[in-house]
Amino acid sequence: MHRELTLMAVHAHPDDEVLGTGGVFAGYAEEGVRTVLVTCTNGEQGDGPGGVKPGEAGHDEAAVSARRLEELNESVAHLGIAHVELLGYRDSGMDGWEGNQARDAFANVPVEEAAARLAALMERYRPQVVVTYDENGGYGHPDHIQAHRITMAAAEATGIPDKIYYTAVPRERIAELFAYLRSIGAAPDDQGLPPDFGTPQEQITTVVDVTAHVERKRKALRAHASQGDSIFLLRMPEEAQQRALSHESFVRRSSRVAAADHEDDLFDGLREM
Repeated sequence: MHRELTLMAVHAHPDDEVLGTGGVFAGYAEEGVRTVLVTCTNGEQGDGPGGVKPGEAGHDEAAVSARRLEELNESVAHLGIAHVELLGYRDSGMDGWEGNQARDAFANVPVEEAAARLAALMERYRPQVVVTYDENGGYGHPDHIQAHRITMAAAEATGIPDKIYYTAVPRERIAELFAYLRSIGAAPDDQGLPPDFGTPQEQITTVVDVTAHVERKRKALRAHASQGDSIFLLRMPEEAQQRALSHESFVRRSSRVAAADHEDDLFDGLREM
């Protein structure tokens, strides 16, 4: 009898589950793979009503957290995620924000403490595939970096995952997307991205076609209506949204099984075990 295939993704905040892993969650869940989302923080440093930021009048961390967790529930329903585990840590905010200094902020929690909790979840679910961020958290967010650290520590402590992946945004695809938007007069004046944002194509090992699940990703993004990060993406023309959402890319960090150099399946090498 084949063992149950299980995918676990470890994300920092409510809404992080959508862009980089929403399609693989939806696709693998539809296939019958057990899907597990671990969300490390409650998103307290997100936007309040009307886009109010932390530290501004009207920003209520408890209310923001409650709203974001409600939105998370709606998002995972659209994506078909079977199990959601909340570590419940305090959102640290973007790099350089005052929230970074809070003693109970996720980024300041001892790695071994948070990793032990994640290790217990790995023991419970026994995921063959674990996905998280790279060493820089994708773009330097303290909570993303901490999610990387605890995931790697938990994986090492348990020895459970057969394959570990980092989410990736291909640098070349970003350039292509904005070139397309400029060609139709729809590019923003300020892309808001550093010039070195994204992962060079030569480092990407795995690209999963999630075209069939783009609409589910759109719905999951809309579920996180309180946050501004996804608004521009959803205001793009439909063709641009399709380009941005139809493929999810990863860097394979490690594998204990033989797998192709360039994969289109996170479970490559695991299905016949």
